[in-house]
Amino acid sequence: MKKIFVLAVLLTVGYYASAQVYPHALGLRLFGSGKYNGAEISYQHGLNDTKRLEGDLSFGFGSGYSRLQIVGIHQWVWNIDGGFNWFAGPGAAVSFDKYEGSNGYVNLGLGGQIGAEYDFNTKDVPLVLSLDVRPMWNFLGDHSGFGWGAAIGIRYTF
Repeated sequence: MKKIFVLAVLLTVGYYASAQVYPHALGLRLFGSGKYNGAEISYQHGLNDTKRLEGDLSFGFGSGYSRLQIVGIHQWVWNIDGGFNWFAGPGAAVSFDKYEGSNGYVNLGLGGQIGAEYDFNTKDVPLVLSLDVRPMWNFLGDHSGFGWGAAIGIRYTF
């Protein structure tokens, strides 16, 4: 019953508090953690005024460690006030990891993303800045289990 109530509240808020989702946004998502640091090339494709798909390609590196990762996220976007929005949605990731002296690993993960953004289009500047976290449960690969990372994003909207 609690899950149905939470779903009803989210759907109601999503209906009344919509944000402007642009047809396309392209930019970078920069992140760091104790294990590796990197950047993602990030593309967002608007589906309608409140939903979008995000696809990210990341290159991570660290001491004797490298990673190539592809992430896909389906996001709902809600307006907080003016150019401030928040977003959340489910996603999946596949990564190809290589440690020094190993043959490498393939990791698969399921999770999501939640964050906030400021849309400078409200000031006639075609940029969006964001801050988000992306929790993922890796169920295949060399480091299975729960993990997450935070990132700052900057994207050009068109």
